[in-house]
Amino acid sequence: MIKGKVKNIKVGISACSNGHLPEWQEQLTELEKVLSDMNIGTDFSPHIMRTVDVYSGTDKERAEDLMKFYTDDEIDAIYDISGGDLANGVLKYLDYETIAKTDKTFWGYSDLTTVINAIYTMTGKPGVLYQVKNMIWSWGDIQRQRFSDYISGKNNDLFDIKYSFLQGKAMQGVVAGGNIRCFTKLAGTRYWPDLNGKILLLESLGGEVGQIGTLFNQLDDIGVFDQIAGVLLGTFTNYEKAELPLSVYDLLKMHISNTLPVACTRDIGHGHDAKAIVIGKEYVF
Repeated sequence: MIKGKVKNIKVGISACSNGHLPEWQEQLTELEKVLSDMNIGTDFSPHIMRTVDVYSGTDKERAEDLMKFYTDDEIDAIYDISGGDLANGVLKYLDYETIAKTDKTFWGYSDLTTVINAIYTMTGKPGVLYQVKNMIWSWGDIQRQRFSDYISGKNNDLFDIKYSFLQGKAMQGVVAGGNIRCFTKLAGTRYWPDLNGKILLLESLGGEVGQIGTLFNQLDDIGVFDQIAGVLLGTFTNYEKAELPLSVYDLLKMHISNTLPVACTRDIGHGHDAKAIVIGKEYVF
């Protein structure tokens, strides 16, 4: 995942989900400089900015951009900087045999939950749930320090997640999931991971009671809560801002046994202060 002495590192910057708005162009320049200051070179995919509606390119074009990074020997890792709704459109165009043969790690968050979990399901390779643009947003100074320390091998604070248990006292398993809305888009497809014995991570930007409640219903209906070893709840940004009578945990309890371990963390989600977590890696909480 690029760790250790930083020398001649180059990363691909992709946008598998919605295209960037024109006014975000400066963010690309700023991100390029931030990474350059860490001795990380960048190669931006050609389909990042919006061209038609929310599209920066067709599903196939965006998938081809991603595959070029996987087949380019100069690229060490791939950071996706998009989010929205479109990422699952690239899945059928990806060459998973080629991806499986590389040691490159895909990073992204939100809608990129679909790509990270699909790659894990199809290849067994882990991915990182993290938005590298956190380094240019409101918590930029802290995020840059965390990222730089991780890349240089100084410490692992970027991945050091604080958590507490809401139910149970411990859980262990490979982490799957991510953004709840985006993760459930994989249900019924070949990209849906085997959740037996997994820890299911769930977080969200949008959604109030009806939206989050129905997603829990969906996970319940397909038997997820009978398969997993535990749940890790990240932040549910808009839900928490609404200060509703029922907490996300209250909604979850309607669907789980009283013996399933449930932990929560403020470190994973859509906040600009969010840390990173590896999907497809075994954790002990």
